Amino acid sequence: MAVLTAIAIGTMVAGAALRAKAAHDEGKAAERAGQAQQTVAESAAALTDYNAQVADLKAKDALERGAEEESRFRASVRDMVGKQRTGFAGANIDVGFGSAADVQADTAYLGELDARTIRVNAMREAWGFQVEGVDLRERARITRMEGDEALKSGKARKGAAYWNMAGDLVGAGGSLLLQQYGMRQTSSGGGGPVVDGRYSGMPSAGGPNHT
Repeated sequence: MAVLTAIAIGTMVAGAALRAKAAHDEGKAAERAGQAQQTVAESAAALTDYNAQVADLKAKDALERGAEEESRFRASVRDMVGKQRTGFAGANIDVGFGSAADVQADTAYLGELDARTIRVNAMREAWGFQVEGVDLRERARITRMEGDEALKSGKARKGAAYWNMAGDLVGAGGSLLLQQYGMRQTSSGGGGPVVDGRYSGMPSAGGPNHT
């Protein structure tokens, strides 16, 4: 009977050891997976941040190009008015009176409208890039949050796996197995095992240990 009991205990401890090893590997794998997901998320977020910076540069470029185009157009309008005045003067027409003055005024007015249209179009183009930049930065922020959550989830799954491992080992009475997996029981016997050198917080049979 003693031999059979010893065999049964040995079988139970061996089974606990196998389950503990599987739980240990599962916990490590979960943590590595979380770290890998966070790394991927950070890389994606960094690329999105870069694209946001590119959008900022495009917005700045749109405004600068618009300002240059507006300036050139205004210069061309002034040149056109000047040529009109020269033509009227060459025809002995008073450039400041009557139809000659009206033609110059119309040219200047229409030119001003076109110049302002150029400015507004540049501002609209820049605004589109600015909105794109804001959207990209928000995406980067969300991606980083997802990466952080993946890391936290991996660590939580690792902790849960280690708790399961601790329960199997304690249930099998495997104090040596606890030590093998970086765990030990408290000397008082009232608390749970210590995982990786830290008290796991597993409640004792008498209730929670709040110390």
